[in-house]
Amino acid sequence: MIIAQLSDTHIRDGHDEAGIRLQQAVEHVLSLPALPDVVFVTGDCTEHGTATEYARFRELLRPLTMPVYVLPGNHDQRAELQGVFGAQGTQAMADYVQFVVDAGPLRLIGLDTHVPGQDGGLLDEARLQWLEARLQEAPERPTLLFMHHPPFLTGLKAYDDMGLAGAEAFAAIIARHPQVALITAGHVHAAMQRAFHGALAITCPSTMHQLLADYRETERLHVVSDAPACLLHTWHPVAGVLTHTSPIASSARPVGEVYDGQQWLMPPRPVTR
Repeated sequence: MIIAQLSDTHIRDGHDEAGIRLQQAVEHVLSLPALPDVVFVTGDCTEHGTATEYARFRELLRPLTMPVYVLPGNHDQRAELQGVFGAQGTQAMADYVQFVVDAGPLRLIGLDTHVPGQDGGLLDEARLQWLEARLQEAPERPTLLFMHHPPFLTGLKAYDDMGLAGAEAFAAIIARHPQVALITAGHVHAAMQRAFHGALAITCPSTMHQLLADYRETERLHVVSDAPACLLHTWHPVAGVLTHTSPIASSARPVGEVYDGQQWLMPPRPVTR
């Protein structure tokens, strides 16, 4: 069982770099020695959440021959996404993009952290009750959770200021359900990982651009022009769930500072040393 994860594709109208990068990511997935069984896209699928952006996003994903599941991020619009992709998986939650995918020995659960008009995310009581009910249904089945906003603090001011509300209640649910092997998110345009109440919590790199903290001053962020990357989650009956970062190419170069500790800088400010 192989699940490919793409994230933060930020597709815009027109033929821009984001579209080219997503096309490269799709080609990479299709060129893997063993094709994934499932693909998840964990939010910020588009830049503005318009119907035309979602239509282009769907067209770029069309070459994928396996089932594709899509979750909303803070740049998305839930209604527009649902209008293009419709109901996904099984046991879908009314009014939210939350669903279950039974994939071989695994149970995959998509969670909706989107809050209209806000950059931060939320798992409120209704969404968490739905999650707990799904986990209670299959306590012995290894489970992976997919979402946009990570449930942990990153140590980066820019992202912790728009983090996940409801994370403490979410953590309590995870602690009660040891079958949750992996919680995987997007949002931060970087690969991070940490232990989380008995599970491993990680974030997926962006297919667009990567962000790098200035670790001398962690409130600052630099954007790095790097090739797309994805995560490959695999299941082995003895080893369990394993995650691999799969870079599509290596072409990293610094572009500039995008967050100075107080505000986002667009276009990026050149970095001087």
